[in-house]
Amino acid sequence: MIAALKNKNTYLKYIDSLRFALYCITHPLDGFWDLTHEKRGTYAAANTILFLTLLVRVMKLRYTSFIFLTVYWEGINIFLYIASVAFPLAMFVVGNWGLTTLFDGKGRLGQVYMASCYALTPYVLIQFPLMVFSNFVTVDEREFYSVLSMISLLWAAMLFISAMGQIHEFSMGKNMLFMVASLFAMLVIVFILLLFFSMISQGVAYFISIGKEIMFRL
Repeated sequence: MIAALKNKNTYLKYIDSLRFALYCITHPLDGFWDLTHEKRGTYAAANTILFLTLLVRVMKLRYTSFIFLTVYWEGINIFLYIASVAFPLAMFVVGNWGLTTLFDGKGRLGQVYMASCYALTPYVLIQFPLMVFSNFVTVDEREFYSVLSMISLLWAAMLFISAMGQIHEFSMGKNMLFMVASLFAMLVIVFILLLFFSMISQGVAYFISIGKEIMFRL
């Protein structure tokens, strides 16, 4: 009985935290403050929003009308396509958290991740209906489709800015500075990863060549 009540309360909290995303995107300053400081958000809801974002992005390839999106399936790798969203998001979260921690940022790594996922909500809410809508309109209405698609991206970008400001308790100027710095941090992370994998591949190739030399001499 106690376990059932606990599971029910957990489920209700998950639903409430998922519904709270709608409040965050319409009241970003209050919403993202309550999301972390008042613990209105959950990692389960954040993971759900991220999953839906990736799912919608993949579904757009298959179900968006060819009038608005031409897909060359021979050159599409679904895993790389998903990584094109997940990897930059991960780099932003790590880069932003790493920089802000050095300059009195209040947000923790998990909070930055959670808020970032919640900020993706407009993409899901707008892009999914647009995907369906694209199959019922003509090429003359392309501009309407493009404007709504751009709104979803700009809205999400504005939410990212608001979320980071509220989590780290930065002023607008300081927050914008660190948003730009986070983009540079992403480039640094990419460079370090490329250098790391390059060293690993060279090391593996070196030991393979040694192994071949030993086998040849034996």
